[in-house]
Amino acid sequence: MSAAAPPKSGRPAARLAAVQALYQMETAGASAADVEQDIRAGRLPRAEEALEAEPDLALFSTLIDTVVENQEAIDVAIAHRLVGWKLERIDSVARAILRAGVAELWARKETPSAVVIDEYVEIAKAFFDGPEPGFVNAALDACAGDLRGVATNA
Repeated sequence: MSAAAPPKSGRPAARLAAVQALYQMETAGASAADVEQDIRAGRLPRAEEALEAEPDLALFSTLIDTVVENQEAIDVAIAHRLVGWKLERIDSVARAILRAGVAELWARKETPSAVVIDEYVEIAKAFFDGPEPGFVNAALDACAGDLRGVATNA
């Protein structure tokens, strides 16, 4: 990743940490309590852009708790928008990005949909060089329309 100015708040770092935590929960079987302890102890890796900011722990906890408590409904919301694909066939990092993004659209209605989508597209760009960021953009935009009634067409 290229060096960029550090985030002005800990929200981008919290979003990235949540994606990493959800990935760890799925692939390594870590519990929500384990990943929350890791983030509080500074043990989750962060991208260069997020190194200067401490993650917003309230946002991080909200994202993880929302996915844990509503994963079935979140997965259904995502799967509904994956024409021709099954959620379990999507790359596990992309799946974590989509789950975190839908969780934020679901739980943080005060954050504009376009902001949420843009943040998770940027995270996707940090992990993928191919079409995945566009895929994340389209899926989250469709989910925003379903969950909030207005798609951003971001």
